[in-house]
Amino acid sequence: MTAEASYPSDLRYHPEHDWARVDGEIATLGVTWFAQSELGDIVFCDLPDLGKSLRQGDAYAELESVKAVSDVIAPVSGEVIEINDVVTDEPSTVNEDPYGNGWLVRVRLAELAELQTLLSAEAYQELIR
Repeated sequence: MTAEASYPSDLRYHPEHDWARVDGEIATLGVTWFAQSELGDIVFCDLPDLGKSLRQGDAYAELESVKAVSDVIAPVSGEVIEINDVVTDEPSTVNEDPYGNGWLVRVRLAELAELQTLLSAEAYQELIR
């Protein structure tokens, strides 16, 4: 079952269809409803190792669906401090709950100023129209 289309206003969005939920110096990252919808049923998640450094705009993970394999682009730079084992065990969680249990990784932010380059929910929705 796929989640209903939504773009929570408390998130910041990268134009490559990724989101960041920021809490102090920690950001939880995932893919948007639009991204999971375009991919279709996700069957495999290849996430980075703990301690890996991510750079904003670079691929850091892969999602494989019945349609294609797609890179996941880092919306912010930082060090991976937690990986969501739920999505590696049950990849369809990304389709079912992309902003909740379907998050991918948590990072310790390297550049807080990068948050200013991300889109609001409204700006992201304009982009995908």
